[in-house]
Amino acid sequence: MLTSKQRAFLRSMANPLEPILHVGKGELSDAIFKQADDALTARELLKGKALEACPLTSREAAEQIAAAVHAEVVQVIGRTFVLYRRNEKEPKIVLPREARKN
Repeated sequence: MLTSKQRAFLRSMANPLEPILHVGKGELSDAIFKQADDALTARELLKGKALEACPLTSREAAEQIAAAVHAEVVQVIGRTFVLYRRNEKEPKIVLPREARKN
């Protein structure tokens, strides 16, 4: 579970990113879950977008994708959402709380 400080930190990191995951008019498929899983493994932070033709709201799409790939929803604004999952083998992002522990 992310704290509000960690969530704010991740939001600031996600701000300049372009959406790399686009959810369209079809239902959420295994291909979308695999793409999200691969992106989170490589980057830890993923920005996605629910297109206008998508039958789900961006919140619903983000929560379903996050549940399928064991990630956390950081932010949902309009049709854009941000997901985070820590890479246990090679962490790339050090969250603020973790920095103080070391």
